[in-house]
Amino acid sequence: MWRHRIGLLYLFSLLSGLILWELVAGQFSRVVLSPPTAVAYHLFLKTRSLELPRLLLQSSGHMLLGYALAMAAAVPLGFLMGRSETVFRMFDPVVNAIYAVPTIAFVPFLIIWFGLFFPGRTALVFLMCVFDMLVTVSAGARNVDRGLLDVGRSFGADRWQMVSRVLLPASLPFLFTALRIGMVRAVIAMVTAELFFAAVNLGAYMQAAANRFDSAGLLAVLAILAALGLAAQEGIKALEARLLPWHVRH
Repeated sequence: MWRHRIGLLYLFSLLSGLILWELVAGQFSRVVLSPPTAVAYHLFLKTRSLELPRLLLQSSGHMLLGYALAMAAAVPLGFLMGRSETVFRMFDPVVNAIYAVPTIAFVPFLIIWFGLFFPGRTALVFLMCVFDMLVTVSAGARNVDRGLLDVGRSFGADRWQMVSRVLLPASLPFLFTALRIGMVRAVIAMVTAELFFAAVNLGAYMQAAANRFDSAGLLAVLAILAALGLAAQEGIKALEARLLPWHVRH
């Protein structure tokens, strides 16, 4: 019963947003802001022709690779920073200093180091994801209940057992939060990279729509990105609910 109620509230939220968008868009020219009905028709036409699905598939390559590399770097280093005071003191100032710099400021360097194409776009996705994930994982590892560690030691757990059976399970809520944050950042970075590097795929589509003053085309891409981010978030949340039933409120 509770799940059905949550689903209805979810649907109500989306419908309310669309209705509000339709009402606001009606006050402006379609060049300024297209209504959701026009955007939906644009999506229908471009999806039927397979143009937008093809562009999204091409765009997802550097997004998924950059996200995977960020996860591979952030998770182990985050655990080390969270559990080792020496490692934390070594890396925390550097991480915070780089984290404070807007990622877009690194674009000229990424172009020089990796070029304008796939490697450069992947590097930007990695850079936009890794620090958010690293900080979250580190915070989770540092905040593991000391009582859980004491129980593990009292049962004679060795170092590997402490990590695999105590630290990792206790840190999983923070790990899933890091994955969700990283995925949102990866979706943002995907199209950002295609706008700031060589314009390709969805980025090129957005630029062409802007040149034609086609707000429906622009908003169609934004709708795709929103749907992609929402679907990824819900997928990770569903996995979290399955693996951490004691943590997720149903």
